Amino acid sequence: MALANRLVGNTPDACATEITYGNAEMRFETDTAVALAGAEVEADLSGRPAPMHRTLNAKRGEVLKLARPSQGVRTYVAVAGGIAGEPTFGSQSTFLPAGFGGHEGRALRAGDVLELPAARKGEILETPVPLRPHMSASHVLRCVPGPDGDMLTGAAWNEPSETSARLDRTGIELTGPWPQLQDAAQRPSEALFPGAVQLTPSGRAFLLLPDSQTTGGYPHVLQVIRADRHLLGQIGAGNRVRVLRRTPEEAAADLRAKSALFADWLPGFRF
Repeated sequence: MALANRLVGNTPDACATEITYGNAEMRFETDTAVALAGAEVEADLSGRPAPMHRTLNAKRGEVLKLARPSQGVRTYVAVAGGIAGEPTFGSQSTFLPAGFGGHEGRALRAGDVLELPAARKGEILETPVPLRPHMSASHVLRCVPGPDGDMLTGAAWNEPSETSARLDRTGIELTGPWPQLQDAAQRPSEALFPGAVQLTPSGRAFLLLPDSQTTGGYPHVLQVIRADRHLLGQIGAGNRVRVLRRTPEEAAADLRAKSALFADWLPGFRF
Protein backbone atom coordinates (compact mmCIF):
# COMPACT_ATOMS: atom_id res chain seq x y z
CA MET A 1 0.00 0.00 0.00
CA ALA A 2 2.83 2.37 0.86
CA LEU A 3 4.49 1.71 -2.51
CA ALA A 4 1.23 2.47 -4.38
CA ASN A 5 0.74 5.65 -2.35
CA ARG A 6 4.27 6.81 -3.14
CA LEU A 7 3.53 6.73 -6.88
CA VAL A 8 0.59 9.14 -6.55
CA GLY A 9 2.23 11.58 -4.14
CA ASN A 10 0.54 10.40 -0.94
CA THR A 11 1.95 9.68 2.49
CA PRO A 12 2.61 5.95 3.09
CA ASP A 13 -0.46 5.57 5.31
CA ALA A 14 -3.00 7.34 3.07
CA CYS A 15 -6.26 5.41 2.70
CA ALA A 16 -6.23 3.13 -0.36
CA THR A 17 -8.23 0.15 -1.66
CA GLU A 18 -7.21 -3.45 -0.92
CA ILE A 19 -8.53 -5.90 -3.52
CA THR A 20 -8.42 -9.60 -2.65
CA TYR A 21 -8.01 -12.02 -5.57
CA GLY A 22 -8.65 -9.30 -8.16
CA ASN A 23 -11.61 -9.47 -10.57
CA ALA A 24 -12.61 -5.87 -9.85
CA GLU A 25 -13.31 -2.68 -11.73
CA MET A 26 -13.80 0.97 -10.80
CA ARG A 27 -14.88 4.03 -12.75
CA PHE A 28 -13.35 7.44 -12.05
CA GLU A 29 -15.73 10.40 -11.82
CA THR A 30 -12.87 12.91 -11.79
CA ASP A 31 -9.39 13.16 -13.28
CA THR A 32 -6.84 11.67 -10.90
CA ALA A 33 -3.54 9.79 -10.61
CA VAL A 34 -3.78 6.11 -9.71
CA ALA A 35 -1.24 3.34 -9.04
CA LEU A 36 -1.21 -0.42 -8.43
CA ALA A 37 1.09 -2.47 -6.20
CA GLY A 38 0.97 -5.83 -4.43
CA ALA A 39 -0.34 -9.04 -6.01
CA GLU A 40 0.55 -9.20 -9.70
CA VAL A 41 -2.47 -8.59 -11.92
CA GLU A 42 -3.11 -7.76 -15.54
CA ALA A 43 -5.01 -4.48 -15.59
CA ASP A 44 -6.24 -2.01 -18.18
CA LEU A 45 -7.49 1.56 -18.04
CA SER A 46 -10.28 1.92 -20.61
CA GLY A 47 -8.48 -0.47 -22.95
CA ARG A 48 -4.94 0.79 -22.32
CA PRO A 49 -2.46 -1.41 -20.43
CA ALA A 50 -2.21 -0.36 -16.77
CA PRO A 51 1.17 -1.62 -15.55
CA MET A 52 1.85 -2.10 -11.88
CA HIS A 53 4.35 0.03 -9.97
CA ARG A 54 3.86 3.02 -12.27
CA THR A 55 1.88 6.25 -11.99
CA LEU A 56 -1.23 6.20 -14.21
CA ASN A 57 -3.25 9.32 -15.03
CA ALA A 58 -6.95 8.46 -15.27
CA LYS A 59 -9.49 10.78 -16.86
CA ARG A 60 -13.08 11.27 -15.78
CA GLY A 61 -15.23 8.39 -17.04
CA GLU A 62 -12.37 5.95 -17.53
CA VAL A 63 -12.64 2.45 -16.06
CA LEU A 64 -9.83 0.52 -14.39
CA LYS A 65 -10.22 -3.27 -14.66
CA LEU A 66 -8.18 -5.83 -12.72
CA ALA A 67 -7.98 -9.54 -13.55
CA ARG A 68 -7.26 -12.30 -11.04
CA PRO A 69 -3.65 -12.17 -9.75
CA SER A 70 -1.15 -14.54 -11.31
CA GLN A 71 0.78 -14.53 -8.01
CA GLY A 72 -0.09 -13.15 -4.61
CA VAL A 73 -3.47 -12.40 -3.05
CA ARG A 74 -3.98 -8.68 -2.41
CA THR A 75 -3.55 -5.80 -4.85
CA TYR A 76 -3.52 -2.19 -3.64
CA VAL A 77 -5.02 0.66 -5.64
CA ALA A 78 -4.01 4.15 -4.49
CA VAL A 79 -5.36 7.45 -5.84
CA ALA A 80 -3.86 10.90 -5.51
CA GLY A 81 -4.91 12.53 -2.25
CA GLY A 82 -6.20 9.29 -0.77
CA ILE A 83 -9.71 7.91 -0.38
CA ALA A 84 -12.04 9.38 2.22
CA GLY A 85 -12.71 6.78 4.92
CA GLU A 86 -14.35 6.75 8.33
CA PRO A 87 -11.58 7.39 10.87
CA THR A 88 -11.77 5.08 13.89
CA PHE A 89 -9.12 4.75 16.61
CA GLY A 90 -6.78 6.90 14.54
CA SER A 91 -7.08 4.81 11.35
CA GLN A 92 -9.28 4.74 8.25
CA SER A 93 -8.83 0.98 7.82
CA THR A 94 -11.92 -1.19 7.60
CA PHE A 95 -12.19 -3.74 10.42
CA LEU A 96 -14.64 -6.28 9.02
CA PRO A 97 -15.12 -8.48 12.14
CA ALA A 98 -16.50 -5.55 14.15
CA GLY A 99 -17.98 -3.56 11.26
CA PHE A 100 -16.31 -0.17 11.63
CA GLY A 101 -13.92 2.11 9.76
CA GLY A 102 -13.35 2.46 6.04
CA HIS A 103 -16.56 2.63 3.98
CA GLU A 104 -19.50 1.96 6.31
CA GLY A 105 -17.44 -0.67 8.12
CA ARG A 106 -17.87 -3.27 5.38
CA ALA A 107 -16.34 -4.67 2.22
CA LEU A 108 -17.01 -2.68 -0.95
CA ARG A 109 -19.97 -3.66 -3.13
CA ALA A 110 -20.94 -3.00 -6.73
CA GLY A 111 -22.25 0.55 -7.05
CA ASP A 112 -20.39 2.01 -4.06
CA VAL A 113 -19.14 5.58 -4.52
CA LEU A 114 -15.88 6.55 -2.80
CA GLU A 115 -15.09 10.20 -2.19
CA LEU A 116 -11.87 11.50 -3.77
CA PRO A 117 -10.17 14.90 -3.50
CA ALA A 118 -10.28 17.47 -6.28
CA ALA A 119 -9.02 16.53 -9.76
CA ARG A 120 -5.28 16.00 -9.76
CA LYS A 121 -2.66 14.61 -12.13
CA GLY A 122 0.51 12.95 -10.97
CA GLU A 123 4.15 13.02 -12.00
CA ILE A 124 4.98 9.74 -13.72
CA LEU A 125 7.00 7.64 -11.29
CA GLU A 126 8.03 3.99 -11.16
CA THR A 127 8.90 1.90 -8.11
CA PRO A 128 12.61 1.00 -8.24
CA VAL A 129 12.88 -2.64 -9.28
CA PRO A 130 14.83 -3.77 -6.15
CA LEU A 131 11.97 -2.49 -3.97
CA ARG A 132 9.18 -4.38 -5.73
CA PRO A 133 8.13 -7.33 -3.53
CA HIS A 134 8.51 -10.71 -5.22
CA MET A 135 5.26 -12.67 -5.51
CA SER A 136 5.32 -16.47 -5.33
CA ALA A 137 3.37 -19.54 -4.23
CA SER A 138 6.29 -20.51 -1.98
CA HIS A 139 7.22 -18.36 1.01
CA VAL A 140 10.06 -18.18 3.52
CA LEU A 141 9.25 -16.38 6.78
CA ARG A 142 11.88 -15.44 9.33
CA CYS A 143 10.60 -16.28 12.83
CA VAL A 144 11.70 -16.17 16.46
CA PRO A 145 10.44 -18.83 18.88
CA GLY A 146 7.27 -17.79 20.69
CA PRO A 147 6.66 -18.10 24.44
CA ASP A 148 5.76 -21.77 23.85
CA GLY A 149 8.44 -22.44 21.27
CA ASP A 150 9.85 -25.38 23.22
CA MET A 151 6.80 -27.41 22.11
CA LEU A 152 8.10 -27.51 18.54
CA THR A 153 10.01 -30.44 17.12
CA GLY A 154 12.81 -30.08 14.59
CA ALA A 155 10.42 -30.98 11.79
CA ALA A 156 8.49 -27.73 12.24
CA TRP A 157 11.69 -25.79 11.54
CA ASN A 158 13.02 -28.03 8.78
CA GLU A 159 9.97 -29.07 6.74
CA PRO A 160 7.56 -26.80 4.84
CA SER A 161 3.89 -26.38 5.69
CA GLU A 162 1.02 -25.90 3.28
CA THR A 163 -1.84 -23.45 3.61
CA SER A 164 -5.43 -24.68 3.52
CA ALA A 165 -8.48 -22.90 2.08
CA ARG A 166 -9.21 -21.45 5.55
CA LEU A 167 -7.82 -17.99 4.90
CA ASP A 168 -8.96 -14.41 5.48
CA ARG A 169 -7.64 -11.23 7.12
CA THR A 170 -7.79 -12.85 10.57
CA GLY A 171 -5.44 -15.72 9.77
CA ILE A 172 -4.26 -18.66 7.67
CA GLU A 173 -4.48 -22.34 8.55
CA LEU A 174 -1.23 -24.28 8.11
CA THR A 175 -1.04 -28.03 7.65
CA GLY A 176 2.27 -29.82 8.07
CA PRO A 177 4.77 -31.10 10.62
CA TRP A 178 3.15 -29.66 13.74
CA PRO A 179 3.18 -31.63 17.03
CA GLN A 180 -0.01 -33.02 18.60
CA LEU A 181 -0.80 -31.05 21.76
CA GLN A 182 -3.06 -33.31 23.83
CA ASP A 183 -3.41 -31.73 27.30
CA ALA A 184 -1.38 -28.63 26.40
CA ALA A 185 -3.94 -27.31 23.93
CA GLN A 186 -5.81 -25.05 26.35
CA ARG A 187 -4.28 -22.56 28.74
CA PRO A 188 -5.06 -19.09 30.12
CA SER A 189 -5.31 -16.43 27.41
CA GLU A 190 -2.29 -14.27 26.71
CA ALA A 191 -1.54 -11.32 24.44
CA LEU A 192 -1.13 -12.01 20.71
CA PHE A 193 0.09 -9.98 17.75
CA PRO A 194 -0.13 -10.31 13.96
CA GLY A 195 2.46 -12.82 12.80
CA ALA A 196 1.91 -15.15 15.76
CA VAL A 197 1.69 -18.88 15.00
CA GLN A 198 -0.59 -20.86 17.33
CA LEU A 199 -1.01 -24.62 17.59
CA THR A 200 -4.53 -26.09 17.79
CA PRO A 201 -5.83 -29.46 19.06
CA SER A 202 -6.45 -30.46 15.43
CA GLY A 203 -2.71 -30.80 14.89
CA ARG A 204 -2.68 -27.77 12.62
CA ALA A 205 -1.38 -24.27 13.16
CA PHE A 206 -2.83 -20.81 12.56
CA LEU A 207 -0.78 -17.86 11.36
CA LEU A 208 -2.46 -14.67 12.57
CA LEU A 209 -3.00 -11.67 10.28
CA PRO A 210 -3.90 -8.01 11.02
CA ASP A 211 -7.60 -8.60 11.84
CA SER A 212 -6.87 -11.38 14.34
CA GLN A 213 -7.84 -11.47 17.99
CA THR A 214 -5.56 -9.76 20.52
CA THR A 215 -5.56 -12.60 23.09
CA GLY A 216 -5.66 -16.38 22.87
CA GLY A 217 -5.14 -19.56 24.84
CA TYR A 218 -3.63 -21.86 22.22
CA PRO A 219 0.16 -22.25 22.50
CA HIS A 220 2.06 -19.42 20.79
CA VAL A 221 5.02 -21.28 19.29
CA LEU A 222 6.40 -18.91 16.64
CA GLN A 223 6.38 -15.21 15.87
CA VAL A 224 7.07 -13.88 12.37
CA ILE A 225 9.59 -11.08 12.73
CA ARG A 226 8.40 -7.53 12.13
CA ALA A 227 10.54 -7.12 9.00
CA ASP A 228 8.58 -9.94 7.30
CA ARG A 229 5.04 -9.23 8.49
CA HIS A 230 4.19 -7.36 5.28
CA LEU A 231 4.69 -10.65 3.39
CA LEU A 232 1.79 -12.38 5.14
CA GLY A 233 -0.96 -10.72 3.13
CA GLN A 234 0.29 -12.33 -0.10
CA ILE A 235 0.12 -15.94 1.12
CA GLY A 236 -2.66 -17.77 -0.69
CA ALA A 237 -4.48 -21.09 -0.36
CA GLY A 238 -2.37 -24.09 -1.34
CA ASN A 239 0.90 -22.18 -0.92
CA ARG A 240 4.01 -23.59 0.75
CA VAL A 241 5.45 -21.87 3.82
CA ARG A 242 8.87 -22.52 5.33
CA VAL A 243 10.09 -20.85 8.53
CA LEU A 244 13.65 -19.68 9.09
CA ARG A 245 14.88 -19.40 12.67
CA ARG A 246 16.08 -16.05 13.99
CA THR A 247 17.21 -14.84 17.41
CA PRO A 248 15.68 -11.60 18.75
CA GLU A 249 18.99 -9.86 18.03
CA GLU A 250 19.02 -11.10 14.43
CA ALA A 251 15.37 -10.06 14.01
CA ALA A 252 16.22 -6.53 15.13
CA ALA A 253 19.13 -6.40 12.67
CA ASP A 254 16.86 -7.67 9.86
CA LEU A 255 14.36 -4.89 10.62
CA ARG A 256 17.06 -2.22 10.55
CA ALA A 257 18.38 -3.54 7.24
CA LYS A 258 14.98 -3.66 5.53
CA SER A 259 14.02 -0.22 6.88
CA ALA A 260 17.28 1.21 5.51
CA LEU A 261 16.59 -0.35 2.09
CA PHE A 262 13.27 1.50 1.76
CA ALA A 263 14.19 4.71 3.62
CA ASP A 264 15.06 6.88 0.60
CA TRP A 265 12.04 5.87 -1.48
CA LEU A 266 9.51 5.77 1.41
CA PRO A 267 10.63 8.46 3.88
CA GLY A 268 8.83 8.13 7.19
CA PHE A 269 7.57 4.61 6.50
CA ARG A 270 7.77 2.06 9.30
CA PHE A 271 7.37 -1.69 8.94
